[in-house]
Amino acid sequence: MNWSDLPEEIRAMARRAAMPDYALWEQKIRATGACAHPIRMRGGRTVVDAETGELLDSYNTDDDPLGYLLIPCGNRRAQVCPSCSKVYRDDTYQLMLAGLVGGKGVPDTVSGHPAVFATLTAPSFGPVHTVHRETGRDGLPVRCHVRRNAATCRHGVVMCCTQRHEKGEQIVGQALCLDCYDYPGAVLFNAHAGDLWRRLTVYFRRELAATAGVSRTAFAKVARVSFAKVAEYQARGVIHFHAVIRIDGLDGPDTPPPGWTDAGLIDGCLRRVVKAVSIDVPDPKKPDTRMRALRFGGQVDVQPITESEELDRGGLKSRTVANYIAKYVTKSTEDTHTPPRRIQRRDLDVLHLPPHTERMIRTCFELADHPAYRELLLDKWAHMLGYRGHVTTKSRTYSTTYGEIRGERRSYREAERRDRQGLPPIDEDRAVIVEAEWTFVCAGLAYGEAPIVDAIRRTQQAARICDGKDDGAAAA
Repeated sequence: MNWSDLPEEIRAMARRAAMPDYALWEQKIRATGACAHPIRMRGGRTVVDAETGELLDSYNTDDDPLGYLLIPCGNRRAQVCPSCSKVYRDDTYQLMLAGLVGGKGVPDTVSGHPAVFATLTAPSFGPVHTVHRETGRDGLPVRCHVRRNAATCRHGVVMCCTQRHEKGEQIVGQALCLDCYDYPGAVLFNAHAGDLWRRLTVYFRRELAATAGVSRTAFAKVARVSFAKVAEYQARGVIHFHAVIRIDGLDGPDTPPPGWTDAGLIDGCLRRVVKAVSIDVPDPKKPDTRMRALRFGGQVDVQPITESEELDRGGLKSRTVANYIAKYVTKSTEDTHTPPRRIQRRDLDVLHLPPHTERMIRTCFELADHPAYRELLLDKWAHMLGYRGHVTTKSRTYSTTYGEIRGERRSYREAERRDRQGLPPIDEDRAVIVEAEWTFVCAGLAYGEAPIVDAIRRTQQAARICDGKDDGAAAA
């Protein structure tokens, strides 16, 4: 086979591998964890002892053979960067698990505090194609949307589907009738989901106090509610929340909760609050004269979290919950086939999105033009189908923070680097002055580099598995 007969991408890979700086470039790529979109920086930093002025460490890209530094992009989305998203997933696992069994500064006695794993869904905005987990009498999965004497909507669509869909099919989550589906309601629910959750946490504390027969002030003096949650997109493009809710003593996880608290109390109070809490927003049909109430859906799943070996009455292990939440933290709108970046109206003509997803995005742009919804910035968040919140949030006392976990990792890698280069370790209690100046150059990989980085990533992952350093702790 001649060189010209090879695919252009293969030739680009070969040209990159033949460059004089390839070995140094590969070394830096490996140092980023085989990041799919590494950021190239120029500049330097110095570390000086604050008391003596002794130079402890220095680095400058002018002295680097490549002339630049590569750092990982840090993107949490798996479809953008598998390497960085895995780090984010593992950090989430550690954060969630610490709040259930202790560690990372949280005492292990927290495992005895009552806690539940709750799933809060959105209401229905119209029938959609569905994958059913249940099986029928024939042993096969239940058909999508079977209805005897199914009605025909005013748009001429029979509201029935007798197919058996599989997870991952593009039709899953699509509305049976695009014109009947309440797209404005779905978009507004996404836009207000974060506010709805915040209101729920306020009323949940009040409900706990009322159920316990004490005032809110008295309850706040003996107990504290901690939580951590992750937002997930359903195939229909609507947000729902998975949350860990825990009751502590007055000083958080360091103190035991009152004896009258248990998982059953959390379950009952949460279900009552979910039914009661709502937010009034301008009605899309008549936004200037009428209001509409947004609330969570009626499907609420609450399971106690326990470390007991006896799970006959239901319940989940702490590691199972941490795994489950970590699995979803790296996902975004992949199931709805929405791109992981901001889009504009003109992009819809070339993206070729599924009809249901396209209608939700167009609804975001349409509502953004109305003064009643202008403050929601729906055009800015159209790629998120209107959702404006963070993927993960937690109360202050639930456990450690992402910043602390990342700081530990930086310190560990810095200690490894100094040991590798034969430099003495820097005492943590030593006062130092760090002066740094960096300039952004570019982000991403050149043509032909991506397949090489993918191969490096797979090699590193296989090596971690063989060494037992990657035991799938945060895997589904």
